[in-house]
Amino acid sequence: MTHSIPHRFPIGIAPSDIDFMGHVNNASYLKWVQAAVIDHWRALAPAEAIRQHLWVAIKHEITYRRPAFLEDDVIATVVLEKVQGARAFYETVIRRGEEVLAEVKSSWCCLDAATMRPARLASDVIKRFFSASEVSQL
Repeated sequence: MTHSIPHRFPIGIAPSDIDFMGHVNNASYLKWVQAAVIDHWRALAPAEAIRQHLWVAIKHEITYRRPAFLEDDVIATVVLEKVQGARAFYETVIRRGEEVLAEVKSSWCCLDAATMRPARLASDVIKRFFSASEVSQL
């Protein structure tokens, strides 16, 4: 169980997200996860860290549970599971109300914005993503 601060990201479903079967195309979930994780970073990281770092996805593992449709109200909840070196590991759950539509495990690499090389985050930046009880264990 993580003590990371969850981040809720509302998702707008566009007509271009709908596939030939009348529901959201699987590729749209990936787009949503990427937007939600980056929004999480921008919401909690200090402005200087945001300017100095970029994130690139390394891996996404998506489990689709139920289809989403054009008129659905959908929310992605992002949780940072851990940071290890220049890598961050996330879990994102996409829901329609209480119904889980998809669960996503993803890993990301932090890059120095100037050099485009992998970069470790300072511990004071990482601490912003975790509750006080979790921070004591970092």
